[in-house]
Amino acid sequence: MKKTLILSSALALASLSGTALAADGAHGFVRAEVGNANIEIDNADGDDTAYSVRGGYFFNANIGVEGFYSNFGEDEEDGVSGKITGYGLGVVAKKNFGANNSGFYVDGRAGVVRTKTEVSVTGLGSADDSSTKPYVGVGVGYDFSDAFGLSLNYGYVRADAFGEDVNVQTLTLGGEFRF
Repeated sequence: MKKTLILSSALALASLSGTALAADGAHGFVRAEVGNANIEIDNADGDDTAYSVRGGYFFNANIGVEGFYSNFGEDEEDGVSGKITGYGLGVVAKKNFGANNSGFYVDGRAGVVRTKTEVSVTGLGSADDSSTKPYVGVGVGYDFSDAFGLSLNYGYVRADAFGEDVNVQTLTLGGEFRF
């Protein structure tokens, strides 16, 4: 009985808190990003096109959560190909400088990303390795309306692949749709 009362109270408080948060700028979002990735593996680096699809929910105008899939780059040379992708989950903070949460803004995000590094050698086969590490990112942008904004984003991901450190830095242009 005591556990039922505690659970019922916790659920009631959570629903009241959710209602209060939803009253001030709460919304879901989907963002697509495309740009450049600089990938450094054991002091050797290269650049490639990166893209991400992100989605999440802002509990109020400033704090939210996100989940994403990113392709950090693919390369093939002399029969050797490689690809780095990742799935992540994190928190997002945003500050608008215009009236009614519009206009210019800055944001930051942090969380964990599960990266997968795949390598294939013609005639020898392929292998992959995965790791889970923190990620961070910052962005600047402009919200044109309650439903749409554009942003310039920098992200940093660290991974381990086949015993080597992998550092990925991305610079992307994003379009965000809110609902």
